[in-house]
Amino acid sequence: MIVVRGERGGAPVVEFVLGHGEDPVAGLAARGWSGRSTGVDGVLGRLVLRFEVVPVTPLRVRHGPHGPGLATEDRAVVRPHQRVAAYAVVVADERLLLTQLAPRTGADGRWNLPGGGLEPGESVAGAVVREVLEETGQVVDDVQFVDVMTQHWVGRSERGAEDYHAVRLVHTARCTRPTRPVVHDVGGSTSDARWVPLDDLGAVPVVASIPAALRAAGVPVPGAWPQS
Repeated sequence: MIVVRGERGGAPVVEFVLGHGEDPVAGLAARGWSGRSTGVDGVLGRLVLRFEVVPVTPLRVRHGPHGPGLATEDRAVVRPHQRVAAYAVVVADERLLLTQLAPRTGADGRWNLPGGGLEPGESVAGAVVREVLEETGQVVDDVQFVDVMTQHWVGRSERGAEDYHAVRLVHTARCTRPTRPVVHDVGGSTSDARWVPLDDLGAVPVVASIPAALRAAGVPVPGAWPQS
C-alpha cells in the first residue's frame, strides 16, 4: 500500500491510497490540491508519500496508460502489477554515476540511474544504499528524497502481457570515496556501470526519466536532452 498525504502548515489536509496506475500529483489535483513532493516514509507495503499542498479548483486529470493496450484474451488473464523502486542521483568529482541496462531489459543499451525495486519490509533509503552497491560497487550515504515519478504501461513485452505501474522514488546520495564501478549483481538488469563526466552527458543515450530526475536533484541537464 502507498498512502499519499498532503499537508499544509504541518497539518494533514488530504490522504488517499495511491491506486493502480494513478499518479499522486494527479490524484491530489482531482481532490482540489496542488502540491510538491517533500518526502517518503515507511517500508515496502506501507509507504507514505508526503506533499506540501495548497487548495485549487479540483481538476479532472486523465492520465491513460501508455502502450498499445491488450487484446481481450490478455485482459482476461493479466494481473496488474505495481512496482515501487528507489533510484539515486550520485555526483562526485563532477561525474554522474550511471548504469547500463542489460539486453534482457529491452532497453537497447540505454543508461539509467542506479536503483531498483524495494524488497519486502525494506526502507526506501536502505534500498538506495543496497541497489547502488549491488549495481556499481559504490558505497553511499546521506540519502535524500527529491521526487516521485510514475508511469503506467499496458501492452505486450518480452515478458508477456503486462499492466505495469512503475512508482519511482528519486533521491540524491553522497559517495565520499568513489572507486572504479563494478557490477556485483551479475546476470541482473545491469550490464555496466560508469562515472560519466557531467560535460559528457549529452552524448549518452539515457532512459526517458533521467532528465526530470536530474532537474529534481539540481543537476544541470544537457541541451541535447529533452528539457520538459
